[in-house]
Amino acid sequence: MGAAAGFRSSLTLVRKACGACRECDVRHQALCAAMADDDLHRLEGIMSPTALQPNQTLLRQGDPCRKVYSLTSGMLRLFTDLPDGRRQITGFLLPGDYLGLVDDHVHSQSAEAVVASQLCSFPIRQIELLMGEFPSLRDRLHRMTRAALRQAHDSQLMLGRLAPLEKLAGFLLMLDARANRQPRGGRALQLAMSRTDIADHLGLTIETVSRCFTRLKMQGLIRLPDAHLVEILHEDRLADIAGIGIQPEQLRSTAC
Repeated sequence: MGAAAGFRSSLTLVRKACGACRECDVRHQALCAAMADDDLHRLEGIMSPTALQPNQTLLRQGDPCRKVYSLTSGMLRLFTDLPDGRRQITGFLLPGDYLGLVDDHVHSQSAEAVVASQLCSFPIRQIELLMGEFPSLRDRLHRMTRAALRQAHDSQLMLGRLAPLEKLAGFLLMLDARANRQPRGGRALQLAMSRTDIADHLGLTIETVSRCFTRLKMQGLIRLPDAHLVEILHEDRLADIAGIGIQPEQLRSTAC
């Protein structure tokens, strides 16, 4: 194959790839939202796709930080191993979220798939070089990092509540705000994680979590079409129970 033919073949592959990126469900939520369509090939040139099966590990606590990950579909759970062998789930990643730039040299927590998930991975060094070339990419990463820190702060406040019902109400509102990233349109919130995962995150027993779901349902604040779906019927009353002192619209303003 001649040089010109090889160049045309490579250009065709780039165009096809960029077309796929433009059609990605999280194109305007994830890291790539900072890049214009004509520049997407620069980001995709350093990207490697990663597919995970349910409960498959992406990285372990203590692993060296070498890549940045952007979740395009599915859900990841983040957790820390405790000295007594238990684990504390510190959070969940949703499509559009990223992982890998907060820690310095090693990862401070583990990450594994809750359900089948797809990610884009980027070498940190090459991302840093692109950030120098594209200030919009640097600014996007900084905004996403600030949003992640706000979410961590909100989670700390939620976990500091004494009443289990307060914790669950706050968890549902925060997850709903992150999942929808816009005012609700009557859609049910998908809970891909198990009740055990929710319990491990909130520091409760699975029996307590189940009772709290039942109580919120009996009070007419939520509907439970099935174990992995919840429809929030009264956000303002749920916010009162959570004791967050703000309206649900303000929660959405913290979602990147």
